[in-house]
Amino acid sequence: MIMTEFIDMEKALTFIEDNSEIMIGGFGGCGIPRKIFKKISEKDVGNLTLITNDASYPDIAHGILLAQNKVKKIICSHIGTNKKATELYSQNKFEVEFVPQGTFVERIRAAAFGIGGFYTPTGVGTEIAQGKEKRIINGKEYIFEKPLSGDLCIINAFKADKFGNLIYRGTARNFNPIMAAAANTVIAEVEDIVDEIDHNKVITPGVLVDYIVKT
Repeated sequence: MIMTEFIDMEKALTFIEDNSEIMIGGFGGCGIPRKIFKKISEKDVGNLTLITNDASYPDIAHGILLAQNKVKKIICSHIGTNKKATELYSQNKFEVEFVPQGTFVERIRAAAFGIGGFYTPTGVGTEIAQGKEKRIINGKEYIFEKPLSGDLCIINAFKADKFGNLIYRGTARNFNPIMAAAANTVIAEVEDIVDEIDHNKVITPGVLVDYIVKT
């Protein structure tokens, strides 16, 4: 039986190395693992690839890493909430792969469920379609999108129980659950650990969660 391991912040940081590819849950300021990334910003590490909805803010979570020039590439839907990131991007300090938000989450879902990719009309006729396979379906043009995953995923949850099951608070249930299903190794930053969560309320089952850090 696979068991979730409860670890401290120091051990969590050992998973972050140069050239790490990290999926990050959250949307803007909601549901992002702020405290783990604050600690990562204090670590001597670089050339990171981030897979996340957005660039956060200059002084929050992974936004700090962008401001510190520790990121070589970010795969996201937009970076507009982070003025420092847009400034550095205009200076070619890091690469951005823009992915339409619906396509972004569907690519992650494809990885989570073992789907080899999908066709979508979103992005047809734009830079998004460049270099991608195209197909006409029922007279309409579609482009092929591949699954999107990462070796490591860091998410944020409200509560965990001793079995590693997770629940989220409100709209913090955004990209966190689907990313937890897609990555090879999952670290969850949680606010509280309880003895047991009602199985009817579990959102992310513990079998998907490798490590939990209470912050």
